[in-house]
Amino acid sequence: MSLRIDAKATWVLAWPIMVGQLAQTGTAFVDAVMAGHVSAADLAAVSVGASIWTTLIVTLMGLLLAISPLAAQRVGANAQAELPGLTQQALYQAILAGGMAMLIAHAVLPVFDHLGLTAEVADKAKRFLAAVSWGLPALAISRVLYGYSSALNQTKPMMVIALIALALNIPANWVLIYGYFGFPALGAVGCGWATALCMWVSALMWLLWIRHAPVYRGTHPFDKIRGIDWQAQWQLAKLGIPIGMMFFIEVSAFSLIALLIARLGTTAVAAHQVALNFASLLFMIPMAIGTALTVRVGHAAGAGDWVQARLIGQNGVRLGLIVAALGGGLTMLLGGQIARLYTQDAAVLALATQLLVFAGLFQFSDATQVVASGVLRGYQSTRLPMVLHLLAFWLIGLPLGYALTFGLGPIAAHGAQGYWLALVVALTFAALSLLWLFRRVSLSRLSNS
Repeated sequence: MSLRIDAKATWVLAWPIMVGQLAQTGTAFVDAVMAGHVSAADLAAVSVGASIWTTLIVTLMGLLLAISPLAAQRVGANAQAELPGLTQQALYQAILAGGMAMLIAHAVLPVFDHLGLTAEVADKAKRFLAAVSWGLPALAISRVLYGYSSALNQTKPMMVIALIALALNIPANWVLIYGYFGFPALGAVGCGWATALCMWVSALMWLLWIRHAPVYRGTHPFDKIRGIDWQAQWQLAKLGIPIGMMFFIEVSAFSLIALLIARLGTTAVAAHQVALNFASLLFMIPMAIGTALTVRVGHAAGAGDWVQARLIGQNGVRLGLIVAALGGGLTMLLGGQIARLYTQDAAVLALATQLLVFAGLFQFSDATQVVASGVLRGYQSTRLPMVLHLLAFWLIGLPLGYALTFGLGPIAAHGAQGYWLALVVALTFAALSLLWLFRRVSLSRLSNS
């Protein structure tokens, strides 16, 4: 099968996921832009608060991602009758994990008092995180239902629901940030309450869509309430925990960088948030491709077609690199114009423009590693990718970033740019090692078939 034909099959599945994920990330974009127009302190509060918030939601999404490859393999094996029970077991995990994540968010609030932030930024960051954490259980439910739906090649609901939530987030932010219709002007904290509201609206829309859309008839998990199936719970956890840890390792490295950069002052924090937020928007495109590849490789694996599974993965990596070249090139060329979308503060604007060059550069490695991870999930290979992420981000990225940012021994301090350079190195290691693992796993399945 040619790259063009196979890429088209992946893209048909991926583009609604991409639009949906861009809309979800667009919520953070809207928060940053609208808070940034209140003050630099509000933008910094959203940045620092989001460093912990993002760690929680991405880890939560990873823990619950097991439903996607497991459901896809059942579809590939023509065992759709098992989907209702499997999805309901995943929803039990979602309710538990979402509740625990909300409690963790409240438990870590005191950490903001020990980061060297100004009292104003620390207080706003705490109240932002406390507010937005109420949406975590809803996010967990939505994530499971999305994984179930995508396994059935139904990805457009995610796009529609995410776009509606984004459209709701803008007026909700407007009312709660600036204070209209009798509501107080909450600034950065208003972003948190608006986002939590939109997450619960999204969960409700998912429940109604799956309940009433004809395509889910016979497989949705709501007709018959089943008790906890410990075997299914273990199967989900065995696959989901390494994925969750892998997501946690990566995003916690980014979040810890944001917390450490707080030592450099409000300008550095705000500039880092601008670059990271835009890089996150671009990241949604290869991430959508990786998610689609999890489903396509899972279908092929369920059917026992390991030749097709390998081909889908190889072409998916090539597609990811093409997307990265376009997104990374535009980011490096248009960094100044991009930064002006977020702020008019001259100091923040200058530093953010510099950081966006690094953000464009690491798109190549970031796209490759997230696509390869998606392919490996389709093979149900999650443990070694977790170890490789640990090596890349915690043992290479963070120590190197600290040395380059603050200076260590003969290494001169480069400020915020130091951590971004270290991220390029860490992501390149992750990309190359995951490509090696994909080759090894795919050839192993072929030789054993």
